[in-house]
Formats: sequence, structure tokens, C-alpha cells
Amino acid sequence: MDYSELSAMQLDVLQEVGNIGAGNAATSLSELLNEKVDMAVPSVNIVPFDDIFSGTGVEEVVIGVIVRVLGDIPGNILFTFDKETALRIISSLVGAQQEEITEIGSSALCEIGNIIASSFMNAIAKLTSLTIMPSVPAVAVDMMGAILSTTFIESGQYDEHVLDLETQFLQENHKVSGHFYYIPMPGSLEKILNSLGVN
Repeated sequence: MDYSELSAMQLDVLQEVGNIGAGNAATSLSELLNEKVDMAVPSVNIVPFDDIFSGTGVEEVVIGVIVRVLGDIPGNILFTFDKETALRIISSLVGAQQEEITEIGSSALCEIGNIIASSFMNAIAKLTSLTIMPSVPAVAVDMMGAILSTTFIESGQYDEHVLDLETQFLQENHKVSGHFYYIPMPGSLEKILNSLGVN
């Protein structure tokens, strides 16, 4: 399947899945942080790996939370955001200003990543009736390009394209942009589209 040739209807369906997942994630994060969090998915892009590594920002140091997707549509999920955002979220959770990402901070980010990944996976599972399970999340602090390459490309079994849901959070009037990548193993995205009746 050539992801670059997805129809407008297929992309619209993936956008809707993303919106439902974002809504679920915002609700869960609001409860965890005890403050209102809005989350939107402004765009869904099918991006070739090569484009990611030739684009701007690959040398920017980011915080990445990696969750493996197990079950009917295996692959990996990577959620990335900048360090300032990560420290603000950790500070909210621990109730004290944080200047660096400590072990406690990493645990907090794992929980955030788990909530976000699970919210999106649950949205897909409910819409498709596919069986999907998250692995235990891991946190990486490195350049965007390094996180992507070490986490995904080394496996050699992932597709040449990435599903990139560009996200925006609004927390206490701070607008935060992040990227939510789903890197499917071959055949996984086809299963999702088939189950949604738009393949």
C-alpha cells in the first residue's frame, strides 16, 4: 500500500480517529494534572521517513515517549515535545518547580505518554473492534533524528511511511505543539482502514 496515495476520505477518517483520541487524552490529562487541558489534532500527515530526516528540527533536542503497539496492528507510537513543556508538566505533577528531568520526572512523563498512547489506541480499538495493547512506555531525551532512528529504523521491519498526527495542547493558556507518530509494521494501517470500511 502506497500511503502517499491515500484518498481524501481515508485521511478524513484517520483525522476523526485522531480527534477522538485527542479528546480522550485531554480528559485523562485534565484529571491527572487537576487542571483543564485541551488537545486538538490540527493535521494528519503520511510522511516518508526520508522527509522527516531531511526536515527542520531533526537536530533539536526533544523529549520522546515511546510505546510499542501490540496486538492486531503492531507498530510503535512516539510522542515528542520540547524540554520546556516536559518540565512544566512534571512541575504540575510533583507540585514543585523542576529545572531538570530527574528519575521522578521520567516516571511522570512515562505516565503522560501512557495516557496519551492508550487514549489513541482505545479510540482505534472501539472504532475497529481490533485488539490493541500498549507496552510499558520508555522516555528518551535526545535529538529528534536520533530518537526516530534508534527507536524505529534499527528494527528494519517498519514501513517506509509514518502516520504523523500533529497535536496542539492548551494548558493554562500555554499553547504547546507536539507530534504523535504511529509507525506501523507493514499491513497494520491497511487493517485499520479495512476495519473502518475505507480501504
